[in-house]
Formats: sequence, structure tokens, C-alpha cells
Amino acid sequence: MVADALAARDIRGERFVDVGCGGGQLQAFVRDRFDRYVGVDGVRYDDFPAEAEFHELDLDQGRVPLPDGVADVAAAVETIEHLENPRALARELVRLTKPGGWVILTTPNQRSVLSLLTLLTKGSFSAFQDADYPAHITALLEVDLARIGAELGLVDAGFAYSRHGRLPFTAAHYPIAVAGLFPRALSDNLLYIARRLPLSSD
Repeated sequence: MVADALAARDIRGERFVDVGCGGGQLQAFVRDRFDRYVGVDGVRYDDFPAEAEFHELDLDQGRVPLPDGVADVAAAVETIEHLENPRALARELVRLTKPGGWVILTTPNQRSVLSLLTLLTKGSFSAFQDADYPAHITALLEVDLARIGAELGLVDAGFAYSRHGRLPFTAAHYPIAVAGLFPRALSDNLLYIARRLPLSSD
């Protein structure tokens, strides 16, 4: 989803900052568009790319040790649902992004058929069952991400969907062609992308 969103807008630049980077798997999908990949997470995993820059940080507690406006893109992929304060993460992504740069967030899609049926039958969204706790603690809808982005002055916002979704109450997945016809309803994950306002030319 991240690679597709970048390609659709032909976004390129010097630095891509991945907050909640895990093992740095995202680098392979963005390396052809950015000179530098920077990862931030609570621990440096053994498979994190040796050539990439890394900063250790408890994402619930601190400020990323990078200057303001350092990133052409600041992203948090499947991270926001793990954190206590989603607005704090979004503010930090915006702080890291240079004027005119982009913020990307992905998270479980609570409005999928699977998630809504799970909410109706089990009382909580599909990715927020007891088995997912305490890893997943913050469920967000598209409207929440849109409101947070608007509060932070982001513009040119858009959503995309994974087109990869599990059939309710089974281990099977929808065929990609079918999920592509109804992406919001049949996708397990969504992506939000928006741009920080460029500096005024005045």
C-alpha cells in the first residue's frame, strides 16, 4: 500500500522516516524513491538493514531524536493501533515532515465486513479481540484519521485499502479481483496519506 501510494503521487525525496519500523521491511519498498531510510522503534531487530539509520525510542514515551522537518515522508505502518495516544504519534509525524512533505499511516480497517460482523457478534473489532490485547489497544476509523489530519493542518488527504481481506470467521481470503471491487468492505487494512502544507511563497 505504501509503495502504491508513493507511486500514485510520484513522491520521491532524500529521507523516508519509518516510525515503528520493526525489522525495517518497508525499506525494500521505498529504497528506489529515497536516498535514506531511517527507522525508529523500541528495539533494533536483528534483521534491521545494517546500512540504514536507526533510532531507539519507546513510542509511547518520547520524542523521536530527529530535528523538525527532516523527512520527505514520515510513516507509521501498522503502528498507531499499538499506542496509547494516536494524536501524539500523528503530531510527531507532522513535526518530522518538512513543509510540502507527506505523512502516511496504516492501521486495521474497522469498517471491513469482517470487522463489523465481529463487532456485532463478539462486541469488539476483529483486530481488537482479547487475543490481540495488549498489542492492539487503539481502534481507529477513517473519520478519526481524517479528523486528526485536519486538526494538524494536513491537506490533500486520501485513503487506500489493502484489497486483501479475510472471509468472516474463516482462515480463507477473498480473491484479489473481488476485494478490488469493494476495497473498503473487503480489505483488512487501510492507508491514510496527507501532505503538510508547503511554506508560503510570500
